[in-house]
Amino acid sequence: MFVQITKSSRQSGKTYLSYLVRESFRTAEGPRSRTVCNISDLPAQTRDLIAASLQGHDFLPADQVQLHEALDYGGLAVLNDAWTRFQLDRFFVAIGSARQRGLLKAIIYSRLLFPCAKLFLSHRARGTWLAAACGLDAKESFHEDDLYNAMDQLNGHWVSLEKQLYQQAFTQAVRSDRPQIILAVATDTEGVPLHLSVLRGNRGDTRTLQGLLHTLRRRFGIQEATFVFDGGMSSRINLEAMSAAGLGYVTRLSAATLQSLVAELALEKQLELGDRQMLMELTHQDKRYVIAGGPWRQQRDQQRRQSRIDKAEAELKRLAAVKRKKVDVQKLASQVGRSLQRLKAHKYFAYHVEEGGKLQWERKESLIAQEAHQDGWFLLHTNESVQECSSLEVLGHYKGLLDVEEAFCELKSYLEVRPVYHWRPDRVVNHVRLCFLAYWLSARLGREWRAKGETEEVPRVLRNLQTIRLGTLKVGPKIHRIVMTEIPKILNQQIQKLGLAALFATPPHQ
Repeated sequence: MFVQITKSSRQSGKTYLSYLVRESFRTAEGPRSRTVCNISDLPAQTRDLIAASLQGHDFLPADQVQLHEALDYGGLAVLNDAWTRFQLDRFFVAIGSARQRGLLKAIIYSRLLFPCAKLFLSHRARGTWLAAACGLDAKESFHEDDLYNAMDQLNGHWVSLEKQLYQQAFTQAVRSDRPQIILAVATDTEGVPLHLSVLRGNRGDTRTLQGLLHTLRRRFGIQEATFVFDGGMSSRINLEAMSAAGLGYVTRLSAATLQSLVAELALEKQLELGDRQMLMELTHQDKRYVIAGGPWRQQRDQQRRQSRIDKAEAELKRLAAVKRKKVDVQKLASQVGRSLQRLKAHKYFAYHVEEGGKLQWERKESLIAQEAHQDGWFLLHTNESVQECSSLEVLGHYKGLLDVEEAFCELKSYLEVRPVYHWRPDRVVNHVRLCFLAYWLSARLGREWRAKGETEEVPRVLRNLQTIRLGTLKVGPKIHRIVMTEIPKILNQQIQKLGLAALFATPPHQ
């Protein structure tokens, strides 16, 4: 049966529509049809419903239409697309079984989307598209022992894997009572990693760097490198040893060194520090320095100092208000000093305890004003010449270090807090290697996205996209089809900007 619409005209010029339910049947003379009923007087919505039903469509009350098993999807879709485009599967083809390769892939993806311990991955993976993205069974348990066994498969394959990554991408302070490791990461000028070394924590710094340069020369044919490090390695002995060994470096020096250097500058140079948009280069005692900064860092420094001062004054008021039967002046002064040191505000206050036990204090306003004048600035030192490395390149090298440190910050805290959960040194190394692969993937995406004008960090973009969900539409008892949740306008604009629209045009086939 079907609904037939017929038109009839009257002499008055009016046209009328008739909606007839008709059925077809066969006769000896051929197919015929007849009218079953006239539904013209029914509401239009009801007529449409009858017509669609006769065409074979199913209709149920709205409360029987459900989105079944919705999964966080968007960020994983982008990572999976990047994994395919960068052809990373072929680098893992000789490593473990298919399931173990999928588990390694899951660990790498999780580092960027929801970093967590191996024991917790099974929980974090629930409600996400992770298993499907990694070619695993939908009921994959992500059991901790299975993850460790998959990590073990990297043993003996890393050097080959690292070389392949290099060729694919480049076609043209810790506690003394804890186990320590040194992470040495080599990147190109855009921050894409080339090489990772995981070294014992008791090695000398210069020996570490010379050994790293030797590895880069032997493995990749790189003849020159600039080493970038933070203040922990900036001792005079280390810097002199690196210069003597012909190693280039860029390092950040302490705020105290910056203050001492600024104090020796001419007045006009000191006044230039008011413009935090520029780089200031200077040579002092035959050493090259670059002073860099920005409004964001200035605001951060102001807020950090004010927070320390406020907390310190609250603590001073608390100590002053404590009722004491007998006051030990020296003990109270020592207690005040320890409290200010703990709050990192000791330098901002002068204080003393009177004989009667009354605590007095005042801010060092001149010191605070002097420090505020330098808010936002930090001091870089390099032994590279201006011809080899401009001021902007010096800053770029240091910013690359910050990117690497951010990529590994969760890793460092994890190793410090729970080193025993990897049980064996080779598993610690393999954990670091998987973090390196996650960073490699992030850096490659970052390079592509920066060319399109994106300034937001890759993990943050991925986590925002992860709010796009994938689900199965269930109509009554039947699974109807896979659907994707509506993408918010602001997120859709970012997707268009990054050229990811094709990924979200239709749901994936499952």
